[in-house]
Amino acid sequence: MTWKHAFRGMQALALSLALVAGFAATAEAQTKIRMVLNWKYEGPQGMFFLADDRGYFKQEGIEVTFDQGNGSGAAVPQVANGAYDAGFGDINALIELAAKKPDDAPIGVFMLYNRPPFTVAVKADSPIKTPADFVGRKLGGAANDGALKLFPALCSSAKIDCTKVEIVNFAPNLREQMLMQGQVDGAFGYVTTIRFSARLAGIDPDKQFRFIKFEDYGMDLYSNAIIVSRKLVKEHPEAVKGFVRALNHGIKDAIADPQAAIDAVVKREPLTKPAIERARIDATMADEMSHPEIAKIGIGDISDERMAKAIDILVKAKELPRTPAVGEIFDRSFLPPLSERPTSVRPNT
Repeated sequence: MTWKHAFRGMQALALSLALVAGFAATAEAQTKIRMVLNWKYEGPQGMFFLADDRGYFKQEGIEVTFDQGNGSGAAVPQVANGAYDAGFGDINALIELAAKKPDDAPIGVFMLYNRPPFTVAVKADSPIKTPADFVGRKLGGAANDGALKLFPALCSSAKIDCTKVEIVNFAPNLREQMLMQGQVDGAFGYVTTIRFSARLAGIDPDKQFRFIKFEDYGMDLYSNAIIVSRKLVKEHPEAVKGFVRALNHGIKDAIADPQAAIDAVVKREPLTKPAIERARIDATMADEMSHPEIAKIGIGDISDERMAKAIDILVKAKELPRTPAVGEIFDRSFLPPLSERPTSVRPNT
């Protein structure tokens, strides 16, 4: 081998090592974010999965791991205790934690469910017509259900005595069965969740259930938001911005093509029934994500005035030790500009 060949070989080796080092540095630079969802893999989660499958997180230098959740209320303490960096959870549970332990509470960075989905479902022939009829009855729900956690606030708003209502806990997958069998007189949950869980169980919710909605009794609350740990905000603020930017892109894609979002769910859960989940995501967009305010402020943001009222409702109803400021609960500085966020849940608008 001549010295020229040896030199070229050394050049090639050096180039290869440089490329390997470059790839390693790139991989190392990826910020890892562990995210817990509100529930198992269902149609609405396709908005998150689309952002992942289409490489939007990767483009922002982020690697996201999604885990199924155990209720919207459960996501808040899981992020607070460090088990996860981010979550899709009930902002009202966050308000309660911020009032009690402000240093531990996560912070909302993207409001997705801007209308209150909280309800008590009763059988269509039930004598229960209003919250006043809950007195002396048995209501049930999963321990981490967002609606159940807000029941004291509903009692306060509707001026009923919560202590005269029996509350039982059961596994989320037993809700519709418990209600249909008369083991409870009413069941807490999100309207869309109950509707589609009922359909999967062979129950027609439009004929067999009625819904007593919290929003009809002065509970104009926000619901599920993207929440992140204060540690992530402090150590990786640019990653939080990138995460929100990528997610916003996935949400826009899902609005434009809901079926693509369902395909992303099926990819992760092959036993999913696509038709049911397509109807579920359509209903979620039409109901939970369709507050009139989004035409002005866009999906992702909040009205400070409306959030302040929601905080006051919870502080009063739950007798919380302090009233958190709106800025403790939600930080809009991580949001993409309004021009980049959806102002409607209708495709191509």
